[in-house]
Amino acid sequence: MDLRDRRSGGVPRRTFLSGLAAGLTVAAAPLRAQPQAGVAPLREKGPSVWLDMDQAELDDAYNQIKYAPNMQQIIARYGTASEAARARIGEPKVHAYGEGAAEKLDLFTAKASNAPVHVFVHGGAWRGGEARLYSFLSEMFLAAGVHWIGLDFMTVDDAKGSLTQMTNQVKKALAWVHANASGFGGDPDRIFVSGHSSGAHLAAVAMTTDWRSEFGLAKPPVKGAVLCSGMYDMKPVRLSNRSKYVRFDDAMEEAESAARHIARLNVPLVLAYGTRETPEFQRQTRDFAARLDESGKPATLLRGENYNHFEIIETLGNPYGLLGRAALQQIRTA
Repeated sequence: MDLRDRRSGGVPRRTFLSGLAAGLTVAAAPLRAQPQAGVAPLREKGPSVWLDMDQAELDDAYNQIKYAPNMQQIIARYGTASEAARARIGEPKVHAYGEGAAEKLDLFTAKASNAPVHVFVHGGAWRGGEARLYSFLSEMFLAAGVHWIGLDFMTVDDAKGSLTQMTNQVKKALAWVHANASGFGGDPDRIFVSGHSSGAHLAAVAMTTDWRSEFGLAKPPVKGAVLCSGMYDMKPVRLSNRSKYVRFDDAMEEAESAARHIARLNVPLVLAYGTRETPEFQRQTRDFAARLDESGKPATLLRGENYNHFEIIETLGNPYGLLGRAALQQIRTA
C-alpha cells in the first residue's frame, strides 16, 4: 500500500507497514545445540531483563508482528475500508493545528450543529501511519451526529528519537480543536479522544496534561478517552528493542509514563486490549487500569476476546463493536 503524503505535494512517505516493521525488528536469539531430527530447536533462555522475561522475550513482547501473522491483510483492509468510506461521505477538510509540516488534522463534519467531537490518535510504533488510513472509523460517528477528527503528527524518527515532541503535538492539536470547535459546528465542551497502540500512549500522556499552566485553559478540553492497546509505563519499553530508535533518558521515561502521573488525570478513561495481543501490551493495560482503580479515578477495563492488536481497533467503527459501543456510550453519558 503506497500511501502518499498529501500535505507535501504527493511525496511518498513512510507507510504504516514500513514504519511498523522498522520499529519492531527483533534480533535472532541464540539456539541450543542441534536437537534431534524433526524436533524444533529450543532457544536457551538468558538472564531476566523485565519480570521473568529475558531480552529476546521482552523484545518479542513489544513486537506485534510476532503475535499477529495477518497484520498486512488487516492494514490493507483499513485502506480499502477508508477509500470506500471517503467515496460515500466525501473527503475530509484538512486543517493545520500548528506550523509544523506534520501538524495537520482530517475533519469529517456531522450534519448536526453544536455536536460532540471525537478525535482519533493513530498508532504505528511511533514510526508510521497517518490519519487518512483510518477514515473508515469516521462513518459510525457521523451517523451518530458526532464530528470525527483524525490527527497527523511527526514520527519519532523525524523527532530524532523524542516521544515528547510527539505528545506535545497531540496536546497542541487538542487545544486547537477546543479553540476552533464552534467554528466547524462542534461543541467545545464535548470533545472526546481515542487512541490505538502508540497513539494510545500519546493520548494517555495528553490526558495527564496540566492544561492551565501549558495552555491557559481553566479545565481539560477533553471529556473522556477510549485508549486501546497502549503503553502507559515506559520502563519496560526502554529496556526493549524499541530503545534502538527511541532515545530514552530518565527524564523522558518519567514524562512519557502516564501511569506515573495519575494525580493529574481528570477525565474518565475506557481502557481496552485484545487477548491475542502480546503479553506486555495486555499487562500494560491491566496494570494501568488497576492503578487508576486504586487511585479512585474513573476507568473501565474492556477485554476483547480473540482480537489481536490490529483487529481490535476495527471495532471502533462499529456501533455494536467493543470499542464503538464504549465510545458512543461515553459521549452519551458525559
